[in-house]
Amino acid sequence: MDSSDLGHSAACAATEGAGLPEARREPATEAPFALVEPLHRTSPLIFSSPHSGRRYPAELLADARVGLISLRRTEDAYVDELFAGAAAHGAALLTATFARAYVDLNRDAAELDPEMFDERPPASVHTSSARVQAGLGAIPRISGDGQAIYRRKLSLHEAARRIDAVHRPYHAALENLLAQTKTQFGCAVLIDCHSMPSSARGAHAPDIVLGDRFGASCHPSVTALAEATLRRLGYRVARNAPFAGGHTTQTYGRPAQRVHALQIEINRALYVDERTLERTHGHTRVRADMSRLAEALAAAALHKSLA
Repeated sequence: MDSSDLGHSAACAATEGAGLPEARREPATEAPFALVEPLHRTSPLIFSSPHSGRRYPAELLADARVGLISLRRTEDAYVDELFAGAAAHGAALLTATFARAYVDLNRDAAELDPEMFDERPPASVHTSSARVQAGLGAIPRISGDGQAIYRRKLSLHEAARRIDAVHRPYHAALENLLAQTKTQFGCAVLIDCHSMPSSARGAHAPDIVLGDRFGASCHPSVTALAEATLRRLGYRVARNAPFAGGHTTQTYGRPAQRVHALQIEINRALYVDERTLERTHGHTRVRADMSRLAEALAAAALHKSLA
């Protein structure tokens, strides 16, 4: 992508080829997100990548009973890179910088696992959610390969510090971006970008899953256009199974208020070696195709039909 297509970045995004995570001792001093916008916003599209952060603070590494590769299997590796072309088509791109293993931005801040802490979090529906019970709350208990992350119980103060330093600023930025976009275009369309582990469910398992919470978070025309574009590019596409959308789509998808949210999950095996987490030759193709998806959505002039 030509650098002249970009306007500014709220933080330094990971550079091309920067696959190694960074260790930091003072997470509060690090920007919790990177925001890239074009010089001229011409589309109501916002692409977000809450799980592709590659910063692993030293405190996390010191407390972990598993190795870095196990922690990294929690990532949606390089999804931020796959959608880096969005700004060239008049859209905004918001990406996490801190690792999902440190704090999960696609969870409610109150989704804290009582088993992880030396004192119980305040009881709520969030502390007993299915995601918490699976070990994948706002502070994950298990890694992407199912291993327990921590060698000790954490304090609630530690959890609160991570939420305040990373989770709240990210969502404040996203809320602000959605509000500005809706004011400018009359609507906002959030594409929440993720990757999923390859599945052993057979030859016809989907390459990409689109989640609109069964129509509750996004106007059907957006989902249909995304599906048609991806199928034309040669991908097997499913809707809402096995992923219908997470905290982001549930929180921000309000079609009646002209704010639409669509989740996209890309089969990781298409572009990365799942054993080593190194990019494969497929990375170039998928990145180009996700730019084509952004182009198709932008060309549809969604603001004229959805506003």
